[in-house]
Amino acid sequence: MVLDGQRARVDFALTPLAKKLINVNPNIISWIGLILALVCGVVFYISGAPDREWLLLVGAVLVIVSGYFDALDGKIAKLANKCSAKGDYLDHVFDRYADVFMIGGIAFCAYWCNPYLGMLALVGVLLTSYMGTQAQAIGAPRLYAGLLGRADRVVLSTLFPIIQVIMSSIGYGSFFIDLGFWSFDINWLEIMMLWFAVVGNLTAVQRAIITWNNLTRMQASGKE
Repeated sequence: MVLDGQRARVDFALTPLAKKLINVNPNIISWIGLILALVCGVVFYISGAPDREWLLLVGAVLVIVSGYFDALDGKIAKLANKCSAKGDYLDHVFDRYADVFMIGGIAFCAYWCNPYLGMLALVGVLLTSYMGTQAQAIGAPRLYAGLLGRADRVVLSTLFPIIQVIMSSIGYGSFFIDLGFWSFDINWLEIMMLWFAVVGNLTAVQRAIITWNNLTRMQASGKE
C-alpha cells in the first residue's frame, strides 16, 4: 500500500471544514489530533480483555478522527496562508507521538501483542518517518515514498481492529501456525504489527537508498 501519494484525493473531505475553521490557529487543530491519538492508544490498551474487545471499534474510529485532524491542520494553514517552518516542525513532532500512542496501545498490551513484535513494529514505524524527514534535513528532497507511509498506517490501524472484533465474534480471532521447528498462535492485530515491523523497516531501508541516490545525483550536478 502506498497511500501517501493519494492525499490530494481526500481534499473534498477536508476543504469544506477547513474553510469554516480558517480563522482557527492550525496548531490548535494539531493539538486536538494529538490528544485524540493519546485517547486512542489508551482505548486500545484497555481493550485487552475478552469482555472489552468492543473497545477496538472505538479505537478504530479514534484513529480515523485523529488522522482527519492531522490532515486538517495543514489544509487550514494553506488556505489561511499560515504555513510556517514552526508549524511544519510541530506537525512532524506530533505525528511521531501520535504513532507511538496509537501503535503503542496495542504493542504494549500483552493480551493483543507479543511485546517483542510490538517493539519491532514501533522501530519500523519510527525509522520510516525518520528517514523521510532526515532526507529533508540534509538538503535532499523530503520523502513520502515507500511501502508503508503514514496514510497506510492509519488505514491499517483502522481496518485490523475491526477485523479482529469481527473474527473474534465468529471464533477466528486467532489461529495456530505450525512451521515444524516453531509453532505459535497469532491474532489479526499481531498480523498488522508484523506488517509494520517487516514492511516498516523495509520502507526505512528503501528511503535510505533513495536519499543516498538523490545525494549522489546532487553531488554530481554540483548542487551539494
